[in-house]
Amino acid sequence: MDKIDQTTYDGYIKALTDISQAITSDLFLEDLLKLVVMVTAKVTGVEICSLWLIDENEKPPKIRLKATQSFDPEYVKDRSLNLDEGVVGYVVTNKRPIAINDVLRNPRFKEKEMARKLGLVSMISVPLKLKDEKIIGVLNCFTAEPHAFLNTEINLLTAVANQAALAILNTELMVKTKVIQEELETRKMVERAKEILMHRRKMKGEEALISPWTADID
Repeated sequence: MDKIDQTTYDGYIKALTDISQAITSDLFLEDLLKLVVMVTAKVTGVEICSLWLIDENEKPPKIRLKATQSFDPEYVKDRSLNLDEGVVGYVVTNKRPIAINDVLRNPRFKEKEMARKLGLVSMISVPLKLKDEKIIGVLNCFTAEPHAFLNTEINLLTAVANQAALAILNTELMVKTKVIQEELETRKMVERAKEILMHRRKMKGEEALISPWTADID
């Protein structure tokens, strides 16, 4: 049976706790995504951790890099892939994790030149899956040394990714709710302003109908 040391296991539990707390917080989506990659990178000790989200506003939808703890300009540049493209596309399509011992030798990994420049060797990619099995994104972890990911590591990273998916969904719902509330408040203000305006115009219209020679009659 695959095993990891207790310190690493405790780290994963802490990561799950941190992300769980974020579910009930008022973090902006960008801050939440940054929290997920920072916590995951710290727990796993990987070289680079990144989070990709499916952009359904694109036609057809694409999956875009949204957060990473890396500061290397070669990695943080704006990137997107089709849903059936590359390793992240494979994970989205098949709805399951994939571990790669050497990205430079794997035909699914597209960005070999970038990996060579940054010294990336092994990777694991896990889907951000909701309870209804819907995939909203992918969490990637890269190592700088060859690493065979244990089943326990894959399972724990999957738990982190699924918790992150729930937090992301909750944050998006909170933002949508806030926008709807603001729209409703604006609509109420507009309707109220219209009522006041119509009331004033009606009064002016009634005043204009009063004959000047009858206006002063008691």
